[in-house]
Amino acid sequence: MRYSLGTSMENSILECLENLIMTKNAPKAFKSSYLIKASSLVEITTYKLRICLELKLTNETKIFQIQSKLLEIGRMVGGWLKALSSI
Repeated sequence: MRYSLGTSMENSILECLENLIMTKNAPKAFKSSYLIKASSLVEITTYKLRICLELKLTNETKIFQIQSKLLEIGRMVGGWLKALSSI
């Protein structure tokens, strides 16, 4: 369970990174769809981290550090999406 959940989180983060890179290079018409996918992946990863915390699969401190970084990424993606919608 521990390793499959870790692999799943790693894949989600990498897919989020792919979507952010695609957003950077996409035409304006497609940027918001990539950002929505990236935002969803950040949220999914956050839920997976909560599962790790509830099952006590790793150190709480490490989980809270990762969650704070994911929260910051989520805010940045949300701000980017908001900036796109106002254009």
